Amino acid sequence: MNKKAIAIAVFVAGVCIAGFLLYRNLRDYSAAEIVQGMAAMPWPNLAAAVGFAAASYLCLTGFDFLAARHVGRPLPYGKAALASFVSLSLGHSIGFAALSSGAVRYRFYSAWGLGTGEIAGLIIFCGLTVALGLTGLVGLTALARPGLAARLIGVDEAVIMGTGSGALALLALYLVACWRVRRPLSIRGWQLSLPGAKTAALQILLGVVNFLLVAACLYETVVAVARTDYPTVAAAYVLANVGTLITHAPGGLGVIETIVTMSLPGATLIGALLVFRAIYFLMPLALGLILFAATSVGFRK
Repeated sequence: MNKKAIAIAVFVAGVCIAGFLLYRNLRDYSAAEIVQGMAAMPWPNLAAAVGFAAASYLCLTGFDFLAARHVGRPLPYGKAALASFVSLSLGHSIGFAALSSGAVRYRFYSAWGLGTGEIAGLIIFCGLTVALGLTGLVGLTALARPGLAARLIGVDEAVIMGTGSGALALLALYLVACWRVRRPLSIRGWQLSLPGAKTAALQILLGVVNFLLVAACLYETVVAVARTDYPTVAAAYVLANVGTLITHAPGGLGVIETIVTMSLPGATLIGALLVFRAIYFLMPLALGLILFAATSVGFRK
């Protein structure tokens, strides 16, 4: 079986798993309950959720802007922001975000004159920024709410706290490497240059802030219907992201719903989670598709 067939098989399996998880959460609720949950969302929470989602996508544009500078092909912020938003609004919902968003990025950056090697370096830089951000949030939430992860995963709190400390130590190690290592790293024939310490610090900051903003968007929808706090929701979101990375479920379909519901037993969250999904995934997807179609026409001229 070739790599393409394996990738398709993993994707199909991920979608099936996500569909099962979503069905398991929805089967106990009627359509009327779901609609009621969405209609009952207070306007202040709804507005705040939209604001946090917009701030997250704005933060994500910094990934591409920094990446273009890192590969030696700085672009105007407007171009970097356009490529970032379209690629990620589509990639978040398609699944296999690294590949799907990477393909869209290639469409934009190749049209703007970047070479294949430069685009590959840019995509790697953006992917690394995401990984750094998730690592930072793992560290923060593991130390802030070790009990939640311990209960859901079934391990001792000491293990969770050790994991959190290790995650933050990895970020410190990355900063030190970027400060001290000057020569490009050779990985299977690829030359990978680490950014400078200042750029690396910005990477970590943008990566962590982005995930904090997404968790804040989720928190605003959940807190409207359940008594909880932000660190608990952020910790649940971290676990959901880990599950999404394993399943490659489009937009974390089913995974986010399952983890958040398990984190807050007894609360009726389906309506709130549907609102979150609509705000953070579906609305950007619709706008991203429009922008992708419009820019594709422009590239052909």
